[in-house]
Amino acid sequence: MNRRQFCRSAAAASLAAAYPAALLAEDAKAGVAAVTLDGRRIELSRAVVRDFGSRLSGPVLLAGDPGYDSARHIWNGMHDKHPALIAQCTNSDDVHYAVEFAGANSLLTAVRGGGHSWPGKSVCEGGLMIDLSRMNRVTVDPTARRAMVGGGALLNGLDTAALEHGLATTAGVVSHTGVGGYTLGGGFGRLNRKYGLAIDNLLSATIVTADGRVRRVDAGTEPDLFWAIRGGGGNFGVVTDFEFQLHPFNRKPLSGNIVWPMSQVRDVLEFYAEWSEKLSDEMYCGPVLFKHPEAGDVVAMDVVYNGDPAAGEKELAPLRKIGKPVVDGVIVQDHMVMQTALDGIMAHGVRSYAKNGMVKAWSQKLVDRIIEGYDPRIFLTNHVAGGAVKRVGELDTAFPHRNAEIMLVIVGGWADPAADSALTGAVRSYFEAIEPLTGGYYDNIDYDHSAGTDNYGPAYARLSKIKLRYDPRNLFRLNSNIKPA
Repeated sequence: MNRRQFCRSAAAASLAAAYPAALLAEDAKAGVAAVTLDGRRIELSRAVVRDFGSRLSGPVLLAGDPGYDSARHIWNGMHDKHPALIAQCTNSDDVHYAVEFAGANSLLTAVRGGGHSWPGKSVCEGGLMIDLSRMNRVTVDPTARRAMVGGGALLNGLDTAALEHGLATTAGVVSHTGVGGYTLGGGFGRLNRKYGLAIDNLLSATIVTADGRVRRVDAGTEPDLFWAIRGGGGNFGVVTDFEFQLHPFNRKPLSGNIVWPMSQVRDVLEFYAEWSEKLSDEMYCGPVLFKHPEAGDVVAMDVVYNGDPAAGEKELAPLRKIGKPVVDGVIVQDHMVMQTALDGIMAHGVRSYAKNGMVKAWSQKLVDRIIEGYDPRIFLTNHVAGGAVKRVGELDTAFPHRNAEIMLVIVGGWADPAADSALTGAVRSYFEAIEPLTGGYYDNIDYDHSAGTDNYGPAYARLSKIKLRYDPRNLFRLNSNIKPA
């Protein structure tokens, strides 16, 4: 090959790497069909899309491109949407250009971190998906006890990197969940009674707001915006980096599950309702009702003791005396055993629907309705709160449910689309029985509500004003949306 041929080949290779294959086809004369924020159908010219792609260091994918289908699919198999474009960003500059492009063209915009949005809001039909999955780096400074986490990182990456240094922070219960959406909504986890929610451990963040500006925010820099992203979800921009406080942690805590047959559910729940009021910050323990593949219908307790295992054994002893467990798997074991225990049940592609409610105090009526409403086709699980979560002021962050002792979650998971109607109906029916005894819901999980004063209470007015300042057009609306004041 002579020099001229080589140069032409190199240029072609460079062009192919920069632009979607669909844009390079000689017969690609039509524009790219897209949907705007107000639902209008428009056509983006190929030249405009090529120019956008040339600005990013990561690829811009269109339908038909290699990788497009894998990128558009998110965790919950209930959602099968087709964005007009997927911008696979690799840094904050890429996100800046993507947000700028979305704003200039008034595009419906979804932001994908880990793709774990239960209601499917990390993907959109006909709009722009800003995909952060390549921005998944996690670095730990063990001396300062800090973790720097990319906006597309998963909780498994955060846990793994921190544990290598004998450190940890609150990090969810399903390890393939994305750090970004999980944190912005509040961030419950098995260590939250001692360390607080994920947002209570967030020290700073880099966020690209709707005007395309890349901002570094913390308690002293743009404090209103920093307050808002700690519980206000993805309403205020795209967070490309998080800085978390880490804590000394024994990676082999006392943890596991205790399981009783459903015939003993009343004894277990009535005891738990009283016993749980006096638990230490170190003890995380919450009930689950489900159909076990071998033991049948059961009630179980998910346990992690974040402290001296001997002290944990002593605190757990009264629970172990209730009824006759068919399994007692609470032992000293690696923390990642529990952190990954639900990964298979909640595997990518599962079709899932969930409802949840915050519980301020257990009551006999709540116990009765949990037992009476149980449906073996679905399951009841929880996120335990209290402890350090409750000691943060109600308006110190945007998260609105500091006074809850526990969050109850009704979940269905299945493979067959034909079961969608029956099982979503079963979840709703079970939740309707307990909803009057709850107060508010967790936005990260809730499927049906829109954010409002009913859930954010006195924080909503401030959130709405901050939304107006940073996103007056409501570009970031695919979330539990807060309207600009």
